Amino acid sequence: MSSEVAINVSNLSKCYHIYDHPRNRLKQFVLSPLQRAVGMQSRQYYREFWALRGLSFEVKKGETVGIIGCNGSGKSTLLQMICGILNPTGGEIRANGRIAALLELGSGFNPEFTGRENVYMNASVLGLKKEEVDSRFDDIASFAEIGDFIEQPVKTYSSGMMVRLAFAVIAHVDADILIVDEALSVGDILFTQKCMRFIRKFKEHGTLLFVSHDMGSVLNLCEKVIWLHRGQVRQLGKAQEVSEAYLQYTLQQAYGHEVQLQAIDSQAFTTKVQVEATSGLVEPLPALDCESQVQIISNLSEAHGWKSGAGEITAVQLSVIGLAEGAAILKGGETVRMVIRAVIHQDMTQPILGFLVRDKLGQDLFGENTLPFTQLHSLPVQAGRVLEGEFIFELPMLPNGDYVVMTSLAEGDLYNHVQHHWLHNALILHVASSKVRHGLIGVPMKKITLAEK
Repeated sequence: MSSEVAINVSNLSKCYHIYDHPRNRLKQFVLSPLQRAVGMQSRQYYREFWALRGLSFEVKKGETVGIIGCNGSGKSTLLQMICGILNPTGGEIRANGRIAALLELGSGFNPEFTGRENVYMNASVLGLKKEEVDSRFDDIASFAEIGDFIEQPVKTYSSGMMVRLAFAVIAHVDADILIVDEALSVGDILFTQKCMRFIRKFKEHGTLLFVSHDMGSVLNLCEKVIWLHRGQVRQLGKAQEVSEAYLQYTLQQAYGHEVQLQAIDSQAFTTKVQVEATSGLVEPLPALDCESQVQIISNLSEAHGWKSGAGEITAVQLSVIGLAEGAAILKGGETVRMVIRAVIHQDMTQPILGFLVRDKLGQDLFGENTLPFTQLHSLPVQAGRVLEGEFIFELPMLPNGDYVVMTSLAEGDLYNHVQHHWLHNALILHVASSKVRHGLIGVPMKKITLAEK
């Protein structure tokens, strides 16, 4: 294995034997060998369940790889075999470096031992000597922040306290490879933020495998994603591409046979970027200039996503209110009009149009839909008609980079709806020369002062 590779998985498989009755296990243990011994054909008293079958992939040193998939797809089984907890039925796993893992809640802890005793036991399993644990114990206890509970049996801990202690240990063992399996979802927000800060720092020098159902966290942390489906690799590639495909799949599973979503590689329509000079609106107070420049780039003809056939978005227009005709560069803080237009192919009783602005990682920054309007004013629409949604808002300041506008046509309400047409990159916003320094978005500052009182 190359020195640049942290984990190599080659043709990996894991098969479990499922016995319908306890006595069948005894029959398999006793009768099958006897049948073979006397020359009879050996009978199988179990059913095979392949949790994983034929997995092959590589993780290079320094990479952060997300693993996604529905429950039962084999994610936890894969991680347990990488950690050496389970033995594979076939194939091979090779790892280059010390592995520290935070798997399912409470794994690796003895409930009868105190927190202190479990720290020493867990750290020794991960390769630390007692003297090393002695020198790091105070830091581990400080990171966990469970106070005197560290001297009490782990069986008295809440789920959050158990995660705190487990993560504190793996954060102090100088691991080369860190594996986190959904366990952070049970922690409180302050500790989760502490863990995420550690993970981001760890990414600077280590290799991370991250399993989560939270696509926001996966997109935030991971450059590459592996999508497992029924024990096999369904898709492996860039985080955003795989996550978008997984979103379409999960929605299709939720809709069942009632709605069939078809993938879209590109659109046949051309969007318009429209700049209007309008009157009658109150001019906003001038904001402090942060010199952020936003260029709007049409992309509807190249947008991808899916559609059900019930209707489709045909135009997305971004109009800037109060600027001269032809201006196409924004600075943030302007009042803008977003118009989404769709053709309806089948009657809809509760149509919805909406948009989301996302950063390059696919994280949702802001957006809106027409539900606040239709909840007050129902608007059924018949097949063949054109539906138009209008949104007027103040454009926020954005840090340097590229942003995309996702648009959708749906039907239903807040809790029960179907996405009939979903386009990931209907518009592209390119931000340059920005002085926004803090956070994912900025707000125009009306005034900044400093005074001694």
